[in-house]
Amino acid sequence: MMEQYKIVEIQDLGNKDYKDTWDYQEDLFKQILDIKIKNRREDAGLRTPNYLLFVEHPHVYTLGKSGDMNNLLLDESQLQEKGAKFYKINRGGDITYHGPGQIVGYPILDLENFFTDIHKYLRLLEEMIIRTLAEYDIVATRSKGETGVWLDVGTPFARKICAMGVRASRWVTMHGFAFNINADLGYFDNIIPCGINDKAVTSLNVELGKQKVDENEVKEKLIAHFLDLFEAEIIKKAKTF
Repeated sequence: MMEQYKIVEIQDLGNKDYKDTWDYQEDLFKQILDIKIKNRREDAGLRTPNYLLFVEHPHVYTLGKSGDMNNLLLDESQLQEKGAKFYKINRGGDITYHGPGQIVGYPILDLENFFTDIHKYLRLLEEMIIRTLAEYDIVATRSKGETGVWLDVGTPFARKICAMGVRASRWVTMHGFAFNINADLGYFDNIIPCGINDKAVTSLNVELGKQKVDENEVKEKLIAHFLDLFEAEIIKKAKTF
């Protein structure tokens, strides 16, 4: 096995269309897979890169490969009225919403550079969010059998603040997490989020009683916890495409 390469390039894509970003993820994903295939066939000894993309999407609903279309409560004309798009995609999980005021993170990692355990990978992503919320004096936890990060689990007031859904092939990951910071929660009324109809959704600004939370500050906290949990180093790079 190649020596582990725990350098992660962080790219902040700004506000980008979902499909364009998905295509970009697929390009990076394929580049890593191609290097791994070359290494195995030719013993090339090439290092595989790792990326963490931050992005904010215009209003969009996405349905995972195991999702139920009935969890989208809008038809095509209603989507257009709300200025939202809809895509069926190749991650795990059911339906979710992305939009302004949400930090979406896409780690595109070769897990062989870190560890080969998808369960651990998801738990570390959750822990990154949990630790970030703790810096705002918010106690967040996991909900058994439900991926993501939650508040007040086990009470009638349980609510999700961060959704997660990933894809992995040959230990290379894509897709990731959607962390509500200043999100318009009304858009969640148009779906049954993640197929769970008995729990609410929340956003950091709502929990803090603030009109707006500094999203760049949150990103910096996320990066710090990501590096600690994955024992990684970073290269920061602004990227547009």
